Amino acid sequence: MKVIGLIASPMGKKSKTLRLVDAVLAGVSDEGGETELVDIYSQDIKYCTGCLTCYATGDCPLIDDFPDIFDRMAYADGIVLGAPNYINSVPAPMKALFDRLSDAIHCQMLTGKFGCSVCTAGGSGESEVIGYMNNVLATLGVTVVGGVGTAVSREASALKKAEGDSRKLGKRLARSILGEITYPEQDEAHRQRREYFGQMVKKHKESFAHQYDWYVEMGWLKDEEE
Repeated sequence: MKVIGLIASPMGKKSKTLRLVDAVLAGVSDEGGETELVDIYSQDIKYCTGCLTCYATGDCPLIDDFPDIFDRMAYADGIVLGAPNYINSVPAPMKALFDRLSDAIHCQMLTGKFGCSVCTAGGSGESEVIGYMNNVLATLGVTVVGGVGTAVSREASALKKAEGDSRKLGKRLARSILGEITYPEQDEAHRQRREYFGQMVKKHKESFAHQYDWYVEMGWLKDEEE
């Protein structure tokens, strides 16, 4: 069982959000899982240009760290997203990563994985950011097991409590990966999403050649040429 944590904070080791991501990963470790952490701010992730090359070929013409990051995500069984609240959204490096995932979304490449999100805020907005990040995970085909957020200025003990909740979330993530907790409603939502994107890819199979081939290879579409 392998879980990757992606942290997007400019504060480095002083980051309060990092403390929550670390707590989630500690919970995974408690259940016997292997973990790794990627600092998005230390990575070179260029902005998506909307060229759609990935739809046709599966490759991105931009040369940066994105392919390596995505390979790590694809290899993992679980994904943890962590970001502070930046005006009810995520910091730019995390958004740049999300914007590069369009091909993965169309192809539902992270189907079968489990994930969660954590967020810290100054005064408010943490719930909105958690909802946003978890929606990104779900759109990729990931089953979402929950989220933890806190506004650190509300009370002195807020961050400490959130760390405890995050560790519990990590344990839940691990148990979900092991099949001890199931999510039938999300399973059905994933099925419907695959069907939706599959029909879209089929309609545009000449220009979305790579994505069409992916769906056929996964057994989600029947090759019309057979």
